[in-house]
Parts: sequence; C-alpha cells; structure tokens
Amino acid sequence: MTQQYDVEALLRQMTVELKSLCSDVCEHEPVMIGIHTGGVWVAERLHEALGLNQPLGKLNISFYRDDFTRIGVHPQVSPSNLPFSVEDRCIILVDDVLYTGRTIRAALNEIYDYGRPARVILATLVDRGGRELPIQADVVGARMVLGAHEQVKLSGPEPLQLAVVTKPNSN
Repeated sequence: MTQQYDVEALLRQMTVELKSLCSDVCEHEPVMIGIHTGGVWVAERLHEALGLNQPLGKLNISFYRDDFTRIGVHPQVSPSNLPFSVEDRCIILVDDVLYTGRTIRAALNEIYDYGRPARVILATLVDRGGRELPIQADVVGARMVLGAHEQVKLSGPEPLQLAVVTKPNSN
C-alpha cells in the first residue's frame, strides 16, 4: 500500500513559514544548503520560492556519518559545494526526511568545518519521529507517525513526489 502527499502544498506552507522565521531571526538575507540527494531537491524548490540571491549550497555528508565504517561510502561520492562563506551567516539547512537526527548532526559537523554560522534554521519536508539525537526542525512540511514496516520515499527531482510505502513483511 502506498499513500501519496501533495508536495507542492507542503512546499508552499514551508515557504511561508521560512519567510516569517527568517524575517524574525536573520539579520541579513539567509543562505540555503541542501543535503544530498533529496534535501537538495527540496532546497532547490524552496530556494527559488524564497528568491534568495546567493547560490544554493549542496552538502554531501557521506564522510561525516557516524555509521561510515558500517555502511561504507558509495563509489561515486561527490564533494560538497558551498559557494559562499558560512561565517556569521544565517543558514537554512534543508533535508527531505528527519528521522534519527544523525544526518543532521553530520551536516552540522561539516558546516562548522567551513566556519561558524550565526544561526542554523532546519527545514525538513517530513518529520517522521524516531529521534536518536536531540535534533528538532524549525520548519516542517508534514509530521508523520509510521509503523515498523513503513518508510518515506521521495522521488524526483521532476516531478517531486512524496509517498509512504509499506515494505513487504520479511516473514
């Protein structure tokens, strides 16, 4: 069984929330960084909707993961691309799904290797709960409570589609 979601409506809602939050907490125009792969797809859409002037940054956290020794690295790992300074900047960090918090922790570690931002705003298309680390998104498109055999699947980049997929039972 698959349940589909209206990604366009979620992105519109996130754009409104981000505009409001950034006007309240960012001294200057923020920069945006998407986490490879799904987070970049979401960030591309939000970046355009917000009309940000700085180019979109892209983060590949493969070498920063705490499970690197268990899962290894995909042979085609591309480097991160941050075409701006993060020092004292208000950063919008974007990912597709927030689950355990480990991806966000790795992303923050990499960002801080480039410098110390003034603030990091976390925006995720989906918060599915199940945190292992105390990390919380500031802007969320959808909150979901999923069963043990369910997972969130984002496909894209065009069209960008979000679904909850029930994995077959392994019995």
